[in-house]
Amino acid sequence: GDLDKVVNLVLSLSGRLARVETALGSLGPHAPAEDKLALREKQRLLVAQLEDAKELKEHVGRREEAVGAMVARYLPAEHLQDYQHFVKMKSALIAEQRELEEKIKLGQEQLRCLRESL
Repeated sequence: GDLDKVVNLVLSLSGRLARVETALGSLGPHAPAEDKLALREKQRLLVAQLEDAKELKEHVGRREEAVGAMVARYLPAEHLQDYQHFVKMKSALIAEQRELEEKIKLGQEQLRCLRESL
């Protein structure tokens, strides 16, 4: 459960940071200084939060290793391999699901913009 939450947190912060950086890059040279300053501050905060989330993910990873070592004492080899595969794939699947959700959201936004432009 903690792994799910931490992976989702890292992915969420990464996505938000990417959107802020895109917004910063799209600001023209004549954009108000307040807008640039606000986006840079938001970027700074998101970078700090992302670093904290990555540290939290490392902590959860170490805890996962400790739990895995305990589980290894009680499970037969074939079940242990299944458990290890499950834990490894769960993070990958969460990341893939999040990426697909973002692509769907982007596609819906693009479709909305196309409809408005017609």
